[in-house]
Amino acid sequence: MPRSLAIDGTVIDDASDCYVIAEVGHNHQGKLDKAFELMRAAKDCGADAVKLQKRHNRSLYTRAMYDKPYDNENSFGATYGEHREALEFGKKEYTALQQLAKELKIHFFATAFDFKSADFLAELDVPAIKIASGDITNVPLLRHVAKIGKPVVVSTGTASMDDVARAHDAMASINPRACFLQCTASYPCDFEELDLGVITTFRQRFPDTVIGLSAHDNGIAMAVAAYMLGARVIEKHFTLNRALKGTDHAFSLEPVGLRKMVRDLRRLRKAIGDGRKKCWPSEKPALSKMGKSLYAARALPAGHKVAEADVAIKSPGGGLPPWQLDRMIGAKLRRAVAEDELFSADSLEW
Repeated sequence: MPRSLAIDGTVIDDASDCYVIAEVGHNHQGKLDKAFELMRAAKDCGADAVKLQKRHNRSLYTRAMYDKPYDNENSFGATYGEHREALEFGKKEYTALQQLAKELKIHFFATAFDFKSADFLAELDVPAIKIASGDITNVPLLRHVAKIGKPVVVSTGTASMDDVARAHDAMASINPRACFLQCTASYPCDFEELDLGVITTFRQRFPDTVIGLSAHDNGIAMAVAAYMLGARVIEKHFTLNRALKGTDHAFSLEPVGLRKMVRDLRRLRKAIGDGRKKCWPSEKPALSKMGKSLYAARALPAGHKVAEADVAIKSPGGGLPPWQLDRMIGAKLRRAVAEDELFSADSLEW
């Protein structure tokens, strides 16, 4: 069975374009108008989906963590709980974003960090649900999300191969519609820690599962490399301005970067081709100008037996190619040829 996953009608498989997720997360800074702007920009850049993050903060964090002072330049509240609540969208905001996504014809979904958030997203009928790296070992949540029946995209940062296999197997019997993303949970991630080769490992270990990359590196080239290795989903953090307040902006792509990444990924699928070596019509001028053919090194009479010294290899091409030289030696000329005249098949008795 070939690996394949459909998200709201978009089929992702080994022959498809890369499915690009613009991870907005909380780069909207808790402002709906900014989220609208980010979604429009992502659509303009060619992304297939925009993704947020959904948390039910009161049940997700311990009281101590929720009430912990959070005083830093990226804080949106005096405590960590206040900070998280300031960035959190509710049903009103999600419904408005769903409507805009429908108008723009772009997919819109979110990461579920807990059971209540998963149920929230299920009620909204989002086209897919994301699982963050921190929940790769949270088998109860994985099963809960799998039972919702939507496609599930799972990041694998911090995980061992055993962790990934456990997560895959826990979901597979309930809902095989999953995609696993190679990910390193460093923000930003150093290039030597990206481990793009794991994409190949995942493809071998899970032959029926679509594999992708959630990349936190600064740049776009690694997405292209990942596609060549078989990744068919790429998730990159997205912002309007890398200098904005918030921890994720610094390693996010701005619109110019996202646009170039999508452009290069679309070009790449076409550039790979079908694996058959061929001569394209567009190459004919180069074949003529730079190619070589077999020419008469001097004037030769009819009936002459061709010797190696009688033949010159020159441009332009278009006549008998040089690989025919050995075959020509000893052949008789049907007619006289002038110096620098192109040998042709019908001028020789082979």
